[in-house]
Amino acid sequence: MTQAWRLRDYLSVPYLLAAETVEVAPGSWISRVDYPELPGCSAESVVVEDALRLLERKRIEMIVRMVGEGHPPPLPRPPLGDCDPVWVAKQAGLSDEITALIDPDGRNEDALAPR
Repeated sequence: MTQAWRLRDYLSVPYLLAAETVEVAPGSWISRVDYPELPGCSAESVVVEDALRLLERKRIEMIVRMVGEGHPPPLPRPPLGDCDPVWVAKQAGLSDEITALIDPDGRNEDALAPR
């Protein structure tokens, strides 16, 4: 990108996802997921969908914090042009305050409306 990066650009970067099912006790299993390119960004749950939702929440919170502190996250590849980080943030259960940081002009409000 030739112009300055916006928060939504950082949140549109695709990261490698690692996932595994781990037996934590005899007959008791959990799903463990992480983004190895974002150190410390991992989650686990009995239900894989819950683990993925938690992981997305952590990824967004981590990137928002890093950008806010002036330390951009690792950029292993360019952002996806058709990514909607506001929608992802809403699906991950993040607050309206976080989505307002991602989309300060409210450009994605129509994308969030039911069709």
